[in-house]
Amino acid sequence: MGKANQKIRAWWKYLLSFFKQDWDLSDYPITAREHEIDPNYVGTRLQQHKYSAQIVNWWVMSGGGDTKDEAFRDLQKHFLSTKAERVKSGKKLPRPGTHVEIEFASSARVDAHPELAGDFVRRVLNLDWAFLSDESSLWDFHSSDDNQALIAKIIEVYGVDVSDIESAKLWQILDRIAAS
Repeated sequence: MGKANQKIRAWWKYLLSFFKQDWDLSDYPITAREHEIDPNYVGTRLQQHKYSAQIVNWWVMSGGGDTKDEAFRDLQKHFLSTKAERVKSGKKLPRPGTHVEIEFASSARVDAHPELAGDFVRRVLNLDWAFLSDESSLWDFHSSDDNQALIAKIIEVYGVDVSDIESAKLWQILDRIAAS
C-alpha cells in the first residue's frame, strides 16, 4: 500500500471513529508488508517474519508472522494487550487514523550515571552511542540465546560480576558497577 493510499485510509478511519466510542482493531487503518528473509541469519532468540501487519500512524502497534493471517493475529494480540493496559491505567486508546507519538520509558535511573553509561555503551556494547532507558537490558543489544558474552565483557572491563542480575536491566548493572 502506497503512502498516499495509507493517508486516505487513515483519514477515512479517522472520520468513521466519530461514530463510536469503543474502538476495536478493525476501526484502525492497517497495512501489511512482505519481507525478505535473511538466509544468513543464525540467531535463534529473535525470529524473522516473512510478513508484518501494522496500524498506520501507530508504528509501535505491529505484529509479525510467516503468513499475512499470522501477522494479523499477532497484531490483534498486541492490540488487545495494549487496550487492556490502557483501560487499566485509565488512558484512552488513540483515535483511529491519528498519529501516535512514540512514548519512551523513563531514563532517570540510567541517567544517575551519565559518564559510566557512555563508557559502558562504548566499551561493553561496542557502539558509538545508544539510547538507554530504565527498561533497557542486555537483551536489547544482541541476538544470542544468552547474555554470557556481554557479562564476560563487563567482568573484563569493570571487574564486576553481574550474572546474578536476572532482569539484565542496564540501570541495575550500572548501579552495581558504580558501587564497586
